[in-house]
Amino acid sequence: MKAREAEAQPARVDCPLSAFVNLVSGKWAIPILYRLIITGGPIRFRELQRAAHPITQKELTKHLRHLESRGLVHRTIYAEVPPRVEYEATAVARELVTSLEALAEWMRTYGWKLMERDQSDGDEQGLLGSRPVERGSPPHDQRG
Repeated sequence: MKAREAEAQPARVDCPLSAFVNLVSGKWAIPILYRLIITGGPIRFRELQRAAHPITQKELTKHLRHLESRGLVHRTIYAEVPPRVEYEATAVARELVTSLEALAEWMRTYGWKLMERDQSDGDEQGLLGSRPVERGSPPHDQRG
């Protein structure tokens, strides 16, 4: 029985975060997923597109299809004229809310500073005012 279970299991990935990035990939995937989760219910395509501005219709469609194929988004098509389509985060996707909110808070706290640092010219100071330390080197305040 164990041999069959092992065959049914996908190959293990060394880093679960790498697997997550592969599962939810694309520039817009996480913002779309987050918007669907915090909405707490179905949302129509145009509402989602406005919330994820400046995403194009083509990109939003592509990402929604990808997330749907991964089991993170549920799409409901109503047989109406004009047709109505609603999207909603699945129960599995809603489990990510705490993690995504933590990432959003981290970004509010540190992300903009890191992005500014990335764009600054010649700033050798780190985010918290310390220089980066190379492996095997003592911290900068202990250098001679």
